[in-house]
Amino acid sequence: MISDELKDHRDVITKVIDNLVPDIEAACAIICEVIKAGNKVLLAGNGGSAADAQHIAAELTGRFVKERKPLPGIALTTDTSALTAIANDYGYDQVFSRQLEGLASAGDLFIGISTSGNSAGIIKAFDVARALNCKTLGLSGRDGGKMNDCCDLNIIVPSIFTARIQEMHILIGHILCKAVDNLFE
Repeated sequence: MISDELKDHRDVITKVIDNLVPDIEAACAIICEVIKAGNKVLLAGNGGSAADAQHIAAELTGRFVKERKPLPGIALTTDTSALTAIANDYGYDQVFSRQLEGLASAGDLFIGISTSGNSAGIIKAFDVARALNCKTLGLSGRDGGKMNDCCDLNIIVPSIFTARIQEMHILIGHILCKAVDNLFE
């Protein structure tokens, strides 16, 4: 079982290397442009993708590898009062879009993470981010789902298995953080 899991992981990462390097380079350029301009990176996802959003935000506000100033990375998944109030008053599918309306500004970057690419709350958040003139980056899997039509760049991990998709999402998140680290001497 262990060997099979590792081989499956290797097969997916080989597909990522063979097919997604240009998209990952484009995503690195987007996040670096946003950071250089002094704008924020806002992230959201559900379940394991929420954990990935928080992880990437923490790498920005804390540090990834290099000592540098803290950067504005905000996970929209962490404020339980906001999440539960918005879900109660407006419905769960608006927990991220309502926060974006209050926190995002033109030129910020919204990163939405959904293994299926079809999470209703993430799709609504992309709609709001675009209306606010934010840049938008998706991390998805399978066929990219509805996210294909609602973000500037949707990086689609070539797998149907949630675990493999999430493993690649955090790897891609780390690559984004490495690109940001490289902005600083």
